[in-house]
Amino acid sequence: MDDERYTTYEAKARFSELLKKVREGRTITVTYHGEPVAEIRPLEKHSGTAARIEWLRSRGVISAPGKLIGRLESGPARPGALERFLAERD
Repeated sequence: MDDERYTTYEAKARFSELLKKVREGRTITVTYHGEPVAEIRPLEKHSGTAARIEWLRSRGVISAPGKLIGRLESGPARPGALERFLAERD
């Protein structure tokens, strides 16, 4: 089924009706001067973190880490650094 198109004016006036259609699984395209500017669609359900990561990876939003360059070394210990940091935050 093709998506349904509404102008920004129509979408504003019929927003509750559009949300009902989205809850039914339809996709709504909102246009401005005839050009599509937004899409209202049902949220995709993910079964967990691994599924969400795979979804993001498949869309190119994230990628696998590159070559590891080794462990980061800790800097020198500075007594009282945490207390100074916390005091500056307040």
